[in-house]
Amino acid sequence: MPTAFDQTLDAIDALHAEDPRSTTLADGTSMPQELAYAQRMSDWLNRVHDAPDEVLRLAVRAQHLQRWLVPRAEYPEGRVGYLTWRRDQGKRAGDTTAQLMREAGYSDADAEQAKAMINKKGLGRDPAVQALEDSACLVFLENYFADFSRKIDHDHMVRIVQMTWRKMSPRAHELALTLPMSETSTALVKEALGVE
Repeated sequence: MPTAFDQTLDAIDALHAEDPRSTTLADGTSMPQELAYAQRMSDWLNRVHDAPDEVLRLAVRAQHLQRWLVPRAEYPEGRVGYLTWRRDQGKRAGDTTAQLMREAGYSDADAEQAKAMINKKGLGRDPAVQALEDSACLVFLENYFADFSRKIDHDHMVRIVQMTWRKMSPRAHELALTLPMSETSTALVKEALGVE
């Protein structure tokens, strides 16, 4: 009989696997984009948090749950449109994850805690929410930063790096500085952080 954790994790990953977009992994295999993102989140969590509990592990795994269903293009351009889209995505992912957890036998308190983490309630105060945010920032820097920076105006990208850095813990800063990056990406990070 699967545990409540295994049942919920399997249900989350089954939804991730429905992403019609695919990505090619380092070994040349293909995987749904969202499932790859979720696995990367889990991998980073194990490096930024010494002992993540089940609720945190599920929240981290589900942070971008079914994001492809509501594309960013359906919201207005600009920061307000982006923040509204991100808020709505977090609410939907949190609601879905909480429901999956309840169906697997988790308490309402645990389900609501995961939902709050996905919505980043308590960021900067709650170590678990900080671990989720650190994981997201590190996944971005490791896997998406280089491509993203080629599409964004240079000065805007510098500000994005600065905002991302402010959201990260000192431990995540240390880990980020060990990531292999191209010369262009390294120069952009150094400029944003004001270091030589």
